[in-house]
Amino acid sequence: MIPSNQDPVLIARIEDALNQLRPYLEADSGNVTFLEVTEDMVVKLKFTGACSSCSMSMMTLKAGIEQTILRMIPQIKSVEAVNAEKEESV
Repeated sequence: MIPSNQDPVLIARIEDALNQLRPYLEADSGNVTFLEVTEDMVVKLKFTGACSSCSMSMMTLKAGIEQTILRMIPQIKSVEAVNAEKEESV
């Protein structure tokens, strides 16, 4: 049995949600990469391109990305960004 956080359908739904947002991120030369879903149902993402150094990335994460994912996938508890250089949550 696949753990719920590794369910391919769940991961596909997360990617679908991110794909709705990617055109907006790409318009500003940025993007986001899905890394994992933890056992606690927390989505871990990594900002790339211009988003990785943007001072507004946390607002984008909470007001845009997290809200979209929570609306589309209610079992997700939160969304966190991982620092690309240190691989730790921010």
